[in-house]
Amino acid sequence: MNLLKYEKNLLILYLLRCSRPFLAHAQDAKTATSTAEITFEKELYDYGTIDYASDGSYAFKFTNTGKDPLVITNATGSCGCTVPKWPKEPILKGQSAYINVTYDTKRPGPFTKTVTINSNAKSASKVITIKGVVRSQEQTDDQMPLKKDNGLSPLENHSK
Repeated sequence: MNLLKYEKNLLILYLLRCSRPFLAHAQDAKTATSTAEITFEKELYDYGTIDYASDGSYAFKFTNTGKDPLVITNATGSCGCTVPKWPKEPILKGQSAYINVTYDTKRPGPFTKTVTINSNAKSASKVITIKGVVRSQEQTDDQMPLKKDNGLSPLENHSK
């Protein structure tokens, strides 16, 4: 009786071992089925030098260059000062869309921030980058043009 149980277990192990290549091939076929691909026009945007509290938004244009619909599942900024907004609907083959990235420009000084995009593309994770320098509030105020007056000095009285 024990010999029969031993042979049965041996047969099960043999079958499992023989089926391993087929299981691995099925797993590879499953991961190879997603042929969506995300291709950006540019992966780095340099704001240059920008004013304090100015518009820190940039729209990264991308195209689905794969065969299947592209679905972006998440986009995460490297810190709370960098906020991405991405399309929630699938992007069909050959179609383009935008990921809008907004940087909080009330933080003077140089910056380099990233946004990590997760999707069903062949390369499941993609990183785009923004960089620049934000002038201080004082530097920005110095750059603002002064309001022009009417040409009269404040001491001149026009009520006469």
